[in-house]
Amino acid sequence: MFEPVIAPSASLLGLLQRGRGDGQLHALAADRAEAIAALEECVTRDPRADWQVESRSLYYARIYMDLEAPLEGIEDHLHSAEDLVTDDESRTGLALSVLGHLAAYGRRDALLMLREYAATGANWAWALDELALRDDDRGLLLLGTAVLDHFEPGPEGDAELREFIRNAYEPRPWRLWAAYHPRVAAASEQSPFDLWQRQINRSGVTPGWSTADVLAWADQGELGGLGAGAFLGRPDARPEPARGPDSPSGPDAVDRRAAAAARCLTAVVRPEDRPLLLEAARDGLPGARRAALRHLVEQRDPAAVELIEAAAADVDDRIVRAALELLGRMRGPEVLTHARRWADPASGGADSALGEAAVQLLADAGEPADAPLVVAGLRRWISVRGVSGTGLGSLVDGAGRLAAADAVPVLRHVYGEAASSELRGRAAQALAATDVHFPEGPAVECLWDCEESTRELAARHVATTGDARVLERLRRLAADPAEEAEVHAAVRGRLTAAREFGR
Repeated sequence: MFEPVIAPSASLLGLLQRGRGDGQLHALAADRAEAIAALEECVTRDPRADWQVESRSLYYARIYMDLEAPLEGIEDHLHSAEDLVTDDESRTGLALSVLGHLAAYGRRDALLMLREYAATGANWAWALDELALRDDDRGLLLLGTAVLDHFEPGPEGDAELREFIRNAYEPRPWRLWAAYHPRVAAASEQSPFDLWQRQINRSGVTPGWSTADVLAWADQGELGGLGAGAFLGRPDARPEPARGPDSPSGPDAVDRRAAAAARCLTAVVRPEDRPLLLEAARDGLPGARRAALRHLVEQRDPAAVELIEAAAADVDDRIVRAALELLGRMRGPEVLTHARRWADPASGGADSALGEAAVQLLADAGEPADAPLVVAGLRRWISVRGVSGTGLGSLVDGAGRLAAADAVPVLRHVYGEAASSELRGRAAQALAATDVHFPEGPAVECLWDCEESTRELAARHVATTGDARVLERLRRLAADPAEEAEVHAAVRGRLTAAREFGR
């Protein structure tokens, strides 16, 4: 997927792209044509970096309803020439989800657009999922023949149909069509047997049942040019060809194999095998070293902390990455003592990879006294990387968990600038625990946020006096059938409390 270009946070487009509550409020106050243009830009060019953890569709659908906006922009996007050459879900998924919510709100033009796209569009499966949730039986039955035309006649097409039915997000249309289309009925009956057949016929290389065998197996396919026998000292070991990351034996496969080997070690390791594990964790081949490190960490071996520290300084990036990931899983007073030393700016290593991982550990599992180190790490992250990066969310969570009041200015900055609505929600959660002004400040805006969890947080914390918009918004959320049950529960609780307070 393309990397989204996010507008400045103070602009209408930037607010809408981020899914902030102020985006909806500003759209209603702005020139209607300008607001619709910005809204269409967001829906047709998905601004999310990761659609699996960020929500936008209901947020944009509500704005379409408030603006009474036409859907020609979405229609042009769905039926553009690009739809003829790519079936990439990321190009049309958000637009189809918005249409699904609009159809649920009663927009018949959205429903008809979904039906047409399900019959002719490249991403027809997504449109069908939306219709399965919104359309009536008659509408779905009329689509049956057009959808079946997506599967070529013959054995290959029938196999694709069986796989599709087996993996369908919403099986309702297929159950309806099975009564009228013999091909669907046959595929529905056969698909479970295909799954059982694959499970029965599963094959693959499995390790022998000794610690040495498992460690050798962890490196099969990626041993720096050596065969697995080299680890066991066999003279017949032969070089193996290099493989790319997409190969079944490439670097990613070795990561997965090392993790599987660590699980196997739990079953086969005996007390007398500890020296072999320590040797592998210090100087083993990449897969064996990662497997041994993981096993020692999970068993809370006394040598694990020193081995992790050594691995974090290795020249092999794969070993460093594995060591830092394992450090994040470690718990206990001993590892926290080491983490404080590594994270302390006075040690000179706070900005190293190990120092950053140590701050993450303190954010996840540290004690209240560790709050200054976490806040310092959060500030350092923002100054170097800005409001981005996979580790930032843990630091934000840690500042909230440790009730670090000194982090409030940085948390407000993250809340306002984060392009990710998931990260902004975590910042809002941290502000709720650290900022005494959250109830009458950010919590008000959060009632319009695109994320369900953020709206729920706001409903539980927002001050219901002082801003006339709050009670009106709570009532609208309570009456909206598209809202999530958790938000409904929080909203109704606050409305009940407000009524009792007003008596």
